[in-house]
Amino acid sequence: MAGSMPDDPEVLAFIEKTEAFYPADAASASIGTQRAYYDALCAAFRGERPEVVRVEDRLVEADAPRRDIPVRLYQHRSERRAEATLLYCHGGGFVVGGLDSHDEICALFCAATGLTVVSVDYRLAPEHVYPAQLDDAEWIYRDLRSRYQTVLVAGDSAGGWLCASLSVRCHRTGARKPDGQLLIYPGLGGDLSAPSYYDHADAPMLTRDDCAFYLRLYAGDAFEQLKTNPEFAPLCHPDYGIFPPSAVFTADLDPLRDDGRHFAARLEATSVPCRLRNDTELVHGYIRARSMSWRAQAAHDAMISALLWLLTLAID
Repeated sequence: MAGSMPDDPEVLAFIEKTEAFYPADAASASIGTQRAYYDALCAAFRGERPEVVRVEDRLVEADAPRRDIPVRLYQHRSERRAEATLLYCHGGGFVVGGLDSHDEICALFCAATGLTVVSVDYRLAPEHVYPAQLDDAEWIYRDLRSRYQTVLVAGDSAGGWLCASLSVRCHRTGARKPDGQLLIYPGLGGDLSAPSYYDHADAPMLTRDDCAFYLRLYAGDAFEQLKTNPEFAPLCHPDYGIFPPSAVFTADLDPLRDDGRHFAARLEATSVPCRLRNDTELVHGYIRARSMSWRAQAAHDAMISALLWLLTLAID
């Protein structure tokens, strides 16, 4: 644990504030209780939405199975980028989180880029296992693709995983892939024996055991059959040329760091435009630390720049 703890006092304060929402026995709590802990944490870090952003909640009707998928639209009042949109998939290990957990993040992305941001409230595990989460993200993506000329995708942690899986799904079905993707400390189905999973096995915010726990809930009883399926685990795909231009952000003190690092290296080897940023002293979930840490704020600012870079590549 000691080797995974930052020295930066601002990041340490962020960790302390976060961990205060989880009692010592949180890992053994019911899924419902864990969701309540996470929701309380997210609410405590949530700030005001920028005034230039207007927000609307909608239900999108889907079938196979018949369901309504909740989404939240963030639209810039200037409507200066009416031709483009950003689909956001929230993190939370496929188990926790929703429209409220990442509300401020989506609002800030909208305000800074002018893009209409659409956050998808996909179904959660363990009630729903793979491919339910990807099916929901794909349905909303296809809906956006029918109405917008340019569609970028972004997500943090499990949400970044879904974004990469979405490109694999599009390749398999012959659909047009996203025009660019922003992956924020993503899990991508990497080997749990990679160095970062051992170097930071007991890291604050996310441990190796947490990764394995969430992965098993996401896969359900089919884990052994799915772990080498590229749509489930994008790092397993044999052809990285199927992925769109990408910006990958990792935290150095995070078990998932090497998933993002290996993914970016393979994109670059395949000549897919890619930017990789790894921040020392930062931990998983750092995007919430913006108001407490200059390091997290600098990384967030770089995410905005990366979205604008991806948008430029898409429309040029």
